[in-house]
Amino acid sequence: MEGMTSTAGQLKPRTGGLTSSSPALTLTASLLGFALITLDASVVNVALPSIGHALGGGMSGLQWVVDAYTLSFAALMLSTGAFADRVGASRAYAIGIAVFTLASAACGLAPDLPALIGARVVQGVAAAVVLPASLSLVRQAYAEPVKRARAVASWAAGGAVAIALGPVAGGALTTVWDWRGIFFINLPLGAVALVLLVRAPRSERRPAPLDLPGQLTAVVALSAVTFAVIEGGTTGVVALLVAVVSGAVFVRIELRHAHPVVPFGLFRSRAVSVAVAAGAACSAAFYGLVFLFSLFFQQVQGRSAWYAGLMFLPMTGLIAVTNVLSGKLAGRFGARVPMLIGQVLAAVGVLVLLYVDARTPPLLVAVLLVPMALGCALTVPPLTAVMMDAVPAERAGLAAGVLNSARQVAGGLGIAVFGALVAGGFTAGLRESLAISAALFAVTAFLSFRLSGRSANWGGTRCGRT
Repeated sequence: MEGMTSTAGQLKPRTGGLTSSSPALTLTASLLGFALITLDASVVNVALPSIGHALGGGMSGLQWVVDAYTLSFAALMLSTGAFADRVGASRAYAIGIAVFTLASAACGLAPDLPALIGARVVQGVAAAVVLPASLSLVRQAYAEPVKRARAVASWAAGGAVAIALGPVAGGALTTVWDWRGIFFINLPLGAVALVLLVRAPRSERRPAPLDLPGQLTAVVALSAVTFAVIEGGTTGVVALLVAVVSGAVFVRIELRHAHPVVPFGLFRSRAVSVAVAAGAACSAAFYGLVFLFSLFFQQVQGRSAWYAGLMFLPMTGLIAVTNVLSGKLAGRFGARVPMLIGQVLAAVGVLVLLYVDARTPPLLVAVLLVPMALGCALTVPPLTAVMMDAVPAERAGLAAGVLNSARQVAGGLGIAVFGALVAGGFTAGLRESLAISAALFAVTAFLSFRLSGRSANWGGTRCGRT
């Protein structure tokens, strides 16, 4: 969902640094890396039944295969922009791609589920480094603002294409080759990205403060709450207590740290709070339902992984086009129009899915998934622009990092919660998950509607692809 998930505004590194003698190759290397880490957020979903059959682990194990990547990616995204500044974007990118490629090999060779989950954690850590570094490389390669804007748009489009191709590629590789192929395919692509990076000059190192205590407690809190939701039982209760304690420590650290990873002062703005809430609702519903319907097509309706992947193509393939439409609507009518239309459309879309059961034709299910995806694609670009307009220019990168981290965390928690619900009975759990998604959209639509003109630039928000 990067086109929707996407994060062209993820971080806004300063434009200083060396200009590449071959900007097109630098852009290609950056785009390839960004596409790889985006692809791995969605390509695995369709392969989950095959992974479960080969390695066991049940529903909770399959949830961890996805969330191990998503949550490590989301949590560390709070600090990796500063890390890229400190070591230089080119070095950070090379480190991130190299580790991501090696972790992909470890995923493909994993002998059991714990090994696969561990390798997925490493993949997520590396992806969190690659994302801001790749955007920094694009920005430093193009000194002229107009060319830079086009390059960043191309970079963002790469993520949208990767999201669209993820389920299809996962289904094809799983069917024609094996589930391990979805990870092995990263090896040659990662190698190509590193070779292309050779033509880019080394980036300058810049001083950037790191909030290591805050980052550490954030990781502990997010991991513990996810563990509590997925595992449940006595260990889940213990994990929940750990989450509460570490969350309280995190808040205390952030309130006292001079350079917190999450500056709570941002949330004094209602526009920021609503933008984060709406973005989180979109991610929780989108990623959670892609996870569930990947299992639905294969385990409930008995379709192949390849077939299941094709069923997601209508919803994912229209995301990039809808992003552009959303930007045009926001430019003409203000951000409120596409945000409200998008959230209402998404709510209606998930309510219609309540009528889906094992006998519903797969092609009809594929069509019924489209409104939810289009609604989210209409919502995310304007809410991103609203958040950027609500903070000072010098804090735009930090605000974008907070927004996108919140969206990724929400996506991981959506998978955890929805997966826990269907573990007790797929049909009942699916309907409960859909009802929760509809409620989230209804609440955030109401909050968006209540925002005043002073809280957000409704009259002509500059809104582009996210």
